[in-house]
Amino acid sequence: MRKIVSGILGMVASVALVTGAAAADKEIAVIVKTTNSNFWQNVNKGASSAVAKAEGYDITFQGPESDTAIAEQVNLVQNAINRKVAGIVLAPSDTEALVPVVKSANENGIPVVIIDSLLSESAESYYQAFLATDNRKAGELVAQMMIDKVGKTGKVAVMSFVAGVGSEIGRVGGFIEYIKANSDIEIVGPFYSQSQMALALNQTTDVLSANGDLKGIYGASEPTAIGMARAIVQSGKAGKLVAIGFDGNKDLQDFVRDGTLDAIAVQSSFQMGQLGVNAVIDVAEGKSVEKFINTGLVMVTKENIDSAEAQNVLY
Repeated sequence: MRKIVSGILGMVASVALVTGAAAADKEIAVIVKTTNSNFWQNVNKGASSAVAKAEGYDITFQGPESDTAIAEQVNLVQNAINRKVAGIVLAPSDTEALVPVVKSANENGIPVVIIDSLLSESAESYYQAFLATDNRKAGELVAQMMIDKVGKTGKVAVMSFVAGVGSEIGRVGGFIEYIKANSDIEIVGPFYSQSQMALALNQTTDVLSANGDLKGIYGASEPTAIGMARAIVQSGKAGKLVAIGFDGNKDLQDFVRDGTLDAIAVQSSFQMGQLGVNAVIDVAEGKSVEKFINTGLVMVTKENIDSAEAQNVLY
């Protein structure tokens, strides 16, 4: 039996679109922001783990080449609807652009579970569950660590990814708001890398060059944080300012181990895939699921990187 626990909203969604959802076609379409990321490949591993234990179901795993290719992601969802899949697990790249196809899935009796980034409020009745790290809380936790390490004055730069994406709004908005409410730190940025590592590297290089008195820097996504860390090394600034990244692939782990990054805030992407597939199957089979399912976060540092807690979320 799959049991999904939520400690955040505790609000149970009533499921009214089950009829016909668990059709002869037992395909679960897992559609992410891009397949060109270890983070999303770890979602795939979790989804595959879940479906292996679910009798009769299988998954397809798809995503655009870039998480800015929004039209391509919309087409992938529409194609899944046309195939009459049993359910869709979706990580939307845009809060508004994916709403019409999610609505269409609902109208066609196909359950949808959203992971990682929330859609706009207008879509709330069209999907059955949302699974994610509490990104605003994550941003606040990063801000707390930043203040603890740099103090309450000076400059801190924010290297963001795609403006307006739900996860970005939480991670960056929560960080900036906490900094402003609890310190006199001056925020430099945010700068948007479009989730491109090379662009993040160039942006960070420019920021470091223009702000010789920078005390801290925050990279809010995997490719952004990698580019940021590489720029710090290339600029000879490793260990000379506080740097915190987001997500936990091998590159970022190495930057923590060598001291370039003081910490990485790591989501459990495996759980997003695993619990997302479990949830959409439960809905397809007429069961109720929590409307919000928190998949957690671990602040990984050099001191705890080899702990069981960290190793369970790193990838």
